[in-house]
Amino acid sequence: MKKYVEPEMVARARQMDLLTYLRLYEPEELVKIAPDVYSTRTHDSLKISNGAWMWWSQGYGGYTALDYLIKVKGKPFVDAVELLCGERARQPPAAEITPKMKKPKTKQPLLLPKKASNNNIAIRYLYSRGIDKRIVDECITRGMIYESLPYHSVIFVGYDNTNTPRYAGFRATNGERVLGDCSGSDKQYSFRLADSNGDSVHLFESAIDLLSFATLLKTGGEDYHKYNMISLSGVYAPSKNPGQGRTPAVLDRYLEQHPNTKNIVIHFDNDSKGRAAEKVIENKLKDRYKVVDFPPPSGKDFNDFLCLYRRKQLSINRYQGR
Repeated sequence: MKKYVEPEMVARARQMDLLTYLRLYEPEELVKIAPDVYSTRTHDSLKISNGAWMWWSQGYGGYTALDYLIKVKGKPFVDAVELLCGERARQPPAAEITPKMKKPKTKQPLLLPKKASNNNIAIRYLYSRGIDKRIVDECITRGMIYESLPYHSVIFVGYDNTNTPRYAGFRATNGERVLGDCSGSDKQYSFRLADSNGDSVHLFESAIDLLSFATLLKTGGEDYHKYNMISLSGVYAPSKNPGQGRTPAVLDRYLEQHPNTKNIVIHFDNDSKGRAAEKVIENKLKDRYKVVDFPPPSGKDFNDFLCLYRRKQLSINRYQGR
């Protein structure tokens, strides 16, 4: 028979934050790295600040010690509750066994990483990827991009219609492939540059690819403000039943709020996953919209293509003595 804990115990267990837990139970794990920021000795990429914690190398975090014990330590739920409450779980008598009612999921608030005093490292990183300076400056001014502490990652923020942050994605600036969504992110509000009244929407797998495409438009003399561009923050397409699946939540929301949309232009990566994800959207929406597949002309993604383009232009300028 499975172990059982009372709902009241679960509620009590959820009241303990991670910093308090570590001070009480694992003080040897606690490492202070700044006045209000802590890490753990075992996982130096796990940071604790302002009542929340984020495991940056894994791309997720939480608020409670219970979350930490389950997600990081791998403890079974009941064992974690017992540890935090200091009580043993009991075996419920037969009369107490009732069908469990599924509680509606409550959305966690968005956990935005702490901002650095300036954005210099994030800016240098974006410039190194070929992104145009004016576009970067505009996004920083609008609060869509900033540099975080303690790792100096670049953060891409998405807002709802009330200008409230609802999504944030992080990407390492040190050359390592560490990226993901911040805890509490809602992908319906992924990073976008979509303020135009145009009847087309352009889709990208990542914020970097979106910014790369905007840079290419600007380099070619186009006004990128006339384009509606949305990052999906990653794509998913099932390996079974090719072409079948769900359309991205951010696209569904955009189309609902922009009934004038006629064209969907897809700029996914030149790989099997990108091609499969494109097919899902095409199959689902081709009867209502004109769906155009426009992958990068060369390279894996549009940032690859932008970097290739930049190197080619540099070589031409050197050859011509400019």
